[in-house]
Amino acid sequence: MPDTVKVCLIAARGRNHVIGREGDLPWRLKDDLAFFKKTTLGCPIVMGRKTWESLPFRPLKGRENIVLTRDWTYAAPGARVYSSFAAAINTARAIAQRQGADKVFVIGGATIYDAAMSYADRIYMTEVDAAPEGDVRFPEVRPADWATTTLEAHEAGDGNDHAFTIVQMDRTPALT
Repeated sequence: MPDTVKVCLIAARGRNHVIGREGDLPWRLKDDLAFFKKTTLGCPIVMGRKTWESLPFRPLKGRENIVLTRDWTYAAPGARVYSSFAAAINTARAIAQRQGADKVFVIGGATIYDAAMSYADRIYMTEVDAAPEGDVRFPEVRPADWATTTLEAHEAGDGNDHAFTIVQMDRTPALT
């Protein structure tokens, strides 16, 4: 069983930080979706209600789905529902430890990413070579707080609307 469970954010953003448009992704990136599935499989995932409702198939299989909403009466069949981010992330960590996973993933949307930023140990960011119109943006990431490693680069074509690069950002230790 892992000693610590990392809180990881996973997202795809354009050059203008857009991550969504009208409840959907502003692009089709087949290879990024495959990376998302491979990376999050077997780990609890935390998301907001709008992200949950945007999923084409609910719940996402092979992952404990946790949905955050302000509506205490909200029902998300196949998922756990919380109205407190701290409670949701603590539950996700407990589930991960019980299942032998070393990560939990926050998968969106913008409000949830913003709440998770101070908890995050790692960010998996797909940097899309596009600046689409959109109504949802990823919060600002302070480069000084993160060490970045390039994981994969992909060209446009064959199911990918745009070229993109997947990077891993690990939080740097705080200087005292």
